[in-house]
Amino acid sequence: MTKRTIGNDEVGAIGLGCMGMSYAYGPADEAESVSVLRRALELGVNHWDTADMYGSGANEILLAKVLKDHRDEVFLATKFANVYDRTLTSHQDLVAGNAGWIVDGTPEYVHRAFEVSAQRLGVDHVDLYYQHRVDDRVAIEETVGAMAELVAAGKVRYLGLSEVSAESIRRAHAVHPIAAVQCELSLWTRDFVEDVVPVCDELGITFVPYSPLGRGFLTGQIKSIDDLPEDDWRRSNPRFQGDAFAKNFEIVEQVKLIAAAHDATPAQVALAWVLALSPGFAPIPGTKRVKYLEENAAAADLELTPTEIETLTAIEPPVGSRYPAAFAGFLKR
Repeated sequence: MTKRTIGNDEVGAIGLGCMGMSYAYGPADEAESVSVLRRALELGVNHWDTADMYGSGANEILLAKVLKDHRDEVFLATKFANVYDRTLTSHQDLVAGNAGWIVDGTPEYVHRAFEVSAQRLGVDHVDLYYQHRVDDRVAIEETVGAMAELVAAGKVRYLGLSEVSAESIRRAHAVHPIAAVQCELSLWTRDFVEDVVPVCDELGITFVPYSPLGRGFLTGQIKSIDDLPEDDWRRSNPRFQGDAFAKNFEIVEQVKLIAAAHDATPAQVALAWVLALSPGFAPIPGTKRVKYLEENAAAADLELTPTEIETLTAIEPPVGSRYPAAFAGFLKR
């Protein structure tokens, strides 16, 4: 596995987003998920990304089953701020948004959330601790100041931000160095390329693209909305709806043409394109199947030609917003 850098650490160029093993994308099998985690280490996929809200803590507990014997082999990232457990937050008076949760960036919550996550993960420190969403009621300087206290205490090695504006990155970085910024980026989501990515380049911050496979759409495996489980969050995603789905599948067809030339899969081409954009990118495609983990990992060795990269970059953006309207208030602040 080729490498990318976060802070002073080298990680596998392809990381592993663990959310789907416990949350959002329909049912998962715990035994299979554990197999994915173990196989990931064999493949050099050692950058694991989770969050306290994934499955209301269940995802962190899942990772603990493997971390207990392999902690030193994993670059471990988790996140806080999206509140699902109201007993942990002082924001009891706040009204939850339509998305069903509130965001808490208070210094007190930073410390409480970390201790709970560390306990679930069974670790004494995490390598990368993200503010999952920005709390517009709390200055980001206050939140990052509390996160920096965790670094000083040896509980966190690096700090990160997720779904954040360029301005907020600069303000946060002035308080304590930010090692990673995580935002959605793929062939069908490029919202952050013109503003956030240049700031990350300027400040030496690794950009971590999440959902680099377009929430699975770019794999070509989802032919219609009926291919998704009834409780799959993507059924509410505007890009998976009706006419938008049919129009957006045209993007997949263009990716397939290039994949055929390399005897590769559309997923591998989509990941290779993300990696080709910048050596400062460390994508974290998610999966809950060993087969797809192996497929994703192999994308690190796929080299696209300059012409192919230009062709892919020129693809028209998809139809539909990347999140339902209810989530709009939680994005890019």
